[in-house]
Amino acid sequence: MSILSTPTPPKALPDSFFDRDAQVLARELLGKIIRHRVGDLWLSARIIETEAYYCEEKGSHASLGYTEKRKALFLDGGHIYMYYARGGDSLNFSAQGPGNAVLIKSAYPWVDEVSGPASLAQMLLNNPDASGRPRPSQKLCAGQTLLCKALGLKVPVWDAKRFDHEVLFVEDVGTPVASIIQTTRLGIPHGRDEHLMYRFVDAAYAPYCTRNPLRRGQVEGRDYLLLD
Repeated sequence: MSILSTPTPPKALPDSFFDRDAQVLARELLGKIIRHRVGDLWLSARIIETEAYYCEEKGSHASLGYTEKRKALFLDGGHIYMYYARGGDSLNFSAQGPGNAVLIKSAYPWVDEVSGPASLAQMLLNNPDASGRPRPSQKLCAGQTLLCKALGLKVPVWDAKRFDHEVLFVEDVGTPVASIIQTTRLGIPHGRDEHLMYRFVDAAYAPYCTRNPLRRGQVEGRDYLLLD
């Protein structure tokens, strides 16, 4: 059977799923699976880290105003907003309200009957380390640009687009998220609302996200919150 011929058609999240408050969406996206078809393979990753952004706060791109490049942020929930960061591609989804969105900060490779070992092998080839060697699979998508590179997602192809369920979608496969860590976002310049706790991490995957919020020296109630 071809890997594209699944016994049960994948259940892509509808656009209405994304039409909600950015923080709610950021939490609800944890545990969901991003699937991107490249050739005959579905490259897939489980979302483990997200960041919420609002138009009115200084850390967001939308706070700089509407431009053609940022138009996806001002479209209905469920539009894809991609941009370049540190020489790589970054993936965001628009949320409810003009200028609000969620950044997919990191993920974890996902293997199942749709995305088998060949898909993981392709992701490893897509995203070698600086020496050209394969990355450890658990760190393959540990950052917003690493995630896009592993999944083969590019700004020119997907920016300001809707999901195409034949090629790219987000799926709920029923994997639970038992505990969520809420903490401050990463890479926000000083004075641009860097204190806001708009980053959300699946606690079970905390060691594999961009920066572990449970690392030594971090104090619950001061540096992060645990949400059930």
